[in-house]
Amino acid sequence: MSLVLDHVRYTYPGSTHGLDDVSLDVRTGELVAVIGPSGSGKSTLLKLVSGLETGHTGRIALDGEDLSGKPVHRRHIGMVFQSYALFPHLNVQDNVAYGLKLRKVATGARRKRAQELLDLVGLGSFAQRAVAQLSGGQQQRVALARALAIDPRALLLDEPLSALDAGVRGRLRDEIRAIQQRFNATTLLVTHDQEEALTMADRVAVLQDGRLLQIATPREIYEQPASRAVAEFVGLSTVLPATVAAPDRIDLGFALLAAATQGRATGTSVHVLIRPEHVQPDPAPDALNRLAGRTSAQRYLGALTRYDFEVSGAGKPFLAESRAAASQAIAVAPEHIRLLDD
Repeated sequence: MSLVLDHVRYTYPGSTHGLDDVSLDVRTGELVAVIGPSGSGKSTLLKLVSGLETGHTGRIALDGEDLSGKPVHRRHIGMVFQSYALFPHLNVQDNVAYGLKLRKVATGARRKRAQELLDLVGLGSFAQRAVAQLSGGQQQRVALARALAIDPRALLLDEPLSALDAGVRGRLRDEIRAIQQRFNATTLLVTHDQEEALTMADRVAVLQDGRLLQIATPREIYEQPASRAVAEFVGLSTVLPATVAAPDRIDLGFALLAAATQGRATGTSVHVLIRPEHVQPDPAPDALNRLAGRTSAQRYLGALTRYDFEVSGAGKPFLAESRAAASQAIAVAPEHIRLLDD
């Protein structure tokens, strides 16, 4: 079941916020994560697909069927919310079976299906418990089982792990991904957590101000951002203005560096993107792209130290991370310098 948004526009009444000509597709069995700053349109996109918001222009289709005008309960889409939205007056099994009850599935059949899904998410022995007796992670598993119980044509996940502690979030993230793949569920995930997006998704869509800036694999989004806005939003980086000084040579104003200019004309204005893991501490004196300076701040992260390295004239520090901070100089190999056109 593919999910397609084709030139979708939506503006909230009395506002300029919403979505601006967004086109993307989620292929059958694929998980696409949607990220972006607050107010970028992530939740709006999810609400339009689910039917919780209506009045858009453009087309939203599921397996070729236009969803315009279809109420929420007729879209056959499973949803997992940030707040879980479980019913406190129902036990765990009845929460999972609730969607089947609305569809008039016989009592025995729906309880059997609910039990199968509880077994799948590791809560088979919790069927008769009240949801208030469950931990946050367990409640999220129940919410996922409930969404899957109706055999949805698509699955929507709205910040499903944000309310959980970091340790639980990491484990449940992997479990949700494994279950999603097992069901071959066409899935749209909205999240503020970039690590969650990069580790779970087949592709990542970046929104800003209601516009789709880029959709690509996690590796492409991180290593080959389509614009400065994507580069600065996804992951940590140093972004500096520069000019092409000569073929495979760029001028930062305070230093000339070797970098692949890929045919750009001399004098072209660009921005330089350098990821912190690509900064080499204390290289040899004759190392290519060596920059002298000093470390101005350090943050111990266990396996790594993240630090700011000040280079005279740079105007902003280079962000770096390695096992130990540089003391006198850094270097960046030409292949690790990415140029972004202005």
